[in-house]
Amino acid sequence: MSASACFRGWAPPERGPPRRSMAAPRAPESVYNLLPRLEERPAKPPRPSVKREIEKSKAQWKTMGPAKVEVPSPKNFLQKHSKEPKLPERKKEQDRRKMPALSVPRKTDHPLMGIQSKKNFINANAVSVIMGLAKKPQPIYVDRRQGDKHLLETSGLVPKYIKKKDYGIIPKYVTQRNEEIKRAQEEHEACVLESLRKRAMKRLSDEERNSLLQGLKKNWEEVHHEFQGLSVDIDTIPKKIHKEKLESKMKQLEHDIDVIEKHKVIYIANE
Repeated sequence: MSASACFRGWAPPERGPPRRSMAAPRAPESVYNLLPRLEERPAKPPRPSVKREIEKSKAQWKTMGPAKVEVPSPKNFLQKHSKEPKLPERKKEQDRRKMPALSVPRKTDHPLMGIQSKKNFINANAVSVIMGLAKKPQPIYVDRRQGDKHLLETSGLVPKYIKKKDYGIIPKYVTQRNEEIKRAQEEHEACVLESLRKRAMKRLSDEERNSLLQGLKKNWEEVHHEFQGLSVDIDTIPKKIHKEKLESKMKQLEHDIDVIEKHKVIYIANE
């Protein structure tokens, strides 16, 4: 079949009434519409720079308080003596009242003329020098052979405390402290006597003290004699125990004898 026959036998399809649709209206038919078109994408807005935003935000927090501060004017600088207290200005009336009288000679005053003195100043000066006392040189000290000279009075080497009015006098705080110590000692003795009186303590007489001392010494001699009578070989436990008892008794007696010999006054409780 030829191409013409094919074209003759072909007929376009019947079109019905146009349908209404919500789609956008089509472009008019054209040969150019058959070509594929490139899709035009909308241009993106420029991206903000993160670095610039951070710098802007940092500038707001660089100082305490508001970021924008008024810059001081160079005309308002600190002047000399501006912070010193200023006295109120004096009034003219007060100045006139408080002005001292000036000892200025007036125009009409004339100086006394022709006054002469019969004093011989040369002889007077010579007499004053002859009769006057010679000046004593100030005492000085030198730190080394070729050193500088210094005044001795202000050096601290001179014992000036000897010239004080209260030199050699006991200070008040020392006398007060001695009185307090004496008072405390008296109170302590009174307290001891009171405690002895309450406890009904009895003081040993010299005869009783000597008899007690002699008795302790006699007991020590007896224990010592018994200790010397022990056998040389101590090979059993009872012998060791007996020896230790004698030694402890002798030590206790020696301690009591020393105490009584050291203390002449001894108090004992009444039974």
